[in-house]
Amino acid sequence: MADFESVLKTSDLAPGEMQAVTVDGTEIVLANVDGRFCAFGGVCPHEEAPLAEGELDGDVVTCPWHFTEFNVRTGEVVEGLTDESIPVYRVRVEGDDVQVAVPKG
Repeated sequence: MADFESVLKTSDLAPGEMQAVTVDGTEIVLANVDGRFCAFGGVCPHEEAPLAEGELDGDVVTCPWHFTEFNVRTGEVVEGLTDESIPVYRVRVEGDDVQVAVPKG
């Protein structure tokens, strides 16, 4: 079971922005999609590009290297060079803390 860990404040990430964070040694990206926070794997499965350096358009992040698009809510590939999805993580807001749960192990 995963424990939730506070990673930033709600005011740290405006709608349409992303930020890379590390939770228990796992690189993830937090995105604010129209006021709802989403967390997903920080590395593109195609060639390990840093997704936090990509572009966020609604609920789709585009890989900065080869432009594969992923849905940040589901992790599924929208279009691109790989069929491999990215992991997504549970997010909750407690007060003004954004918390993410990353499975152990």
